[in-house]
Amino acid sequence: MTLSYAGGLSTVPLLGQTIGENLAATVARVPDRDALVDVPSGRRWTYAELARDVEAVALGLLALGVEKGERVGVWAPNLPEWTITQYATARVGAVLVNINPAYRTHELAYVLRQAGVRTLVCAERVKTSDYRAMVADVRAECPALREVVFIGTPDWDDLVARGAGVPAGALAEREARLAFDDPINIQYTSGTTGFPKGATLSHHNILNNGYFVAEAQRWTEADRVCLPVPFYHCFGMVMGNLGATSHGACMVIPAPVFDPAATLRAVEQEHCTALYGVPTMFIAELSDPSFATTDLSSLRTGAMAGSPCPTEVMKRVIADMGMTDVTIAYGMTETSPVSTQTSPDDELERRVSTVGQVGPHLEVKIVDPATGLVVPRGTPGELCTRGYSVMLGYWEMPDRTAEVIDAARWMHTGDLATMDEAGYVNIVGRIKDMVIRGGENIYPREIEEFLYTHPDIVDVQVVGVPDAKYGEELMAWVKLRDGAAPLSADALREYCRGRLAHYKIPRYLKIVDGFPMTVTGKIRKVEMREVSIEELGLESAAAERHA
Repeated sequence: MTLSYAGGLSTVPLLGQTIGENLAATVARVPDRDALVDVPSGRRWTYAELARDVEAVALGLLALGVEKGERVGVWAPNLPEWTITQYATARVGAVLVNINPAYRTHELAYVLRQAGVRTLVCAERVKTSDYRAMVADVRAECPALREVVFIGTPDWDDLVARGAGVPAGALAEREARLAFDDPINIQYTSGTTGFPKGATLSHHNILNNGYFVAEAQRWTEADRVCLPVPFYHCFGMVMGNLGATSHGACMVIPAPVFDPAATLRAVEQEHCTALYGVPTMFIAELSDPSFATTDLSSLRTGAMAGSPCPTEVMKRVIADMGMTDVTIAYGMTETSPVSTQTSPDDELERRVSTVGQVGPHLEVKIVDPATGLVVPRGTPGELCTRGYSVMLGYWEMPDRTAEVIDAARWMHTGDLATMDEAGYVNIVGRIKDMVIRGGENIYPREIEEFLYTHPDIVDVQVVGVPDAKYGEELMAWVKLRDGAAPLSADALREYCRGRLAHYKIPRYLKIVDGFPMTVTGKIRKVEMREVSIEELGLESAAAERHA
């Protein structure tokens, strides 16, 4: 009997560098290669030019008094300044706090307070969202916040100008005090406690993960990766940016926020060889009116991740987009993110129906959730992973960290999986009731906690239901107070709008007198989901195959 355990062997060693050291090595090797292209603005950087601008901002941060380990927030869509800030904070040893551009005041204030953000780099606005007004709204609630730098305004130029006055050698002196195991990034992931938890990641965590994910796609300095995935997420800043800069490849920004037509244009215009996306992005690109007339012949590889990948979509990406070497990756923010990945050499069926094998220098095992013992291959159990990629912990939440990382440093993912005889992993469900909508991880408890603030709601339970476009959508089962006026789904969404990120707002509403319960008084969310699927007529979406 073979047990469900696998270790990722590799002849390629881990990178024992800080992010700044790794970038410097790439700049020295390929200074004149394209490093960053922002298609909307037409701005372009070679590696030498990117290094110059990163250093200018790093010096500006030193001029602001940013110390090693201090938290610097970034709240913006995919802009070149996001990437420059990412590398500048790494060079000064500040901890970059990624803030979701969809956050509103309730979420923004929590993250700024919980991380103790002292400096915030942010956009002025995104679409209809006025970031300047929202920052003003929460500033009184965030006493640690000292400096706010708005991108695209004189603030940014002032930051660079202030850096010019920093004494020569100050940046090198700071970098000499940095270690690759230092925390360098906090990424917030919604928690079952109802509040987001800040997964704290080191240089070693994210630099190596980005490097090996790109290695699996066989990137070199000749590759050009189109990045419609958000930078605030590991998919963008780790798998994308760090994957590119560790190989001397070019990062291509097609638009500040995802736009399928803009993505296709960017691939054609910049001759991109790789394309990233969650399944909903690829679905949108394949169905865009411009798809048939866009030249995608430069595409070779890429990654589909962030959400369960429909097998038929994966087949179309290979056949219709020409991404013959595309890979599927599986992971979570807490593991930097990727733990398993398919290979371009895998047979088609495994590439479209599994999440691949364990990554280099990592271990995975599948255990019985009740006993903790490793199960035989082919038997479902909880997927656990261990190695360089496991986060340092949740920021200032040791109890929450201990709930998911055990004494042997295994990260318990909460996902149910199987492993076949060749070590390929398939995700079959989730122990926890996390919902993944279009690549966004949502924990119903957080939404429930917020909905309890509605004056007419006395009890609420939120479940995920299948959705053909986004993978899953949210449905709220609500119990109203006696005498309350009828509540519609539109009215509930309006209550949430502006206070919750759009992807956390329930699409469906069911008014109930109570919830299905076990004999011990626990809510039966599995039953709620089954009832919801039947009542909403979502059986076909529920039956769709995913890796």
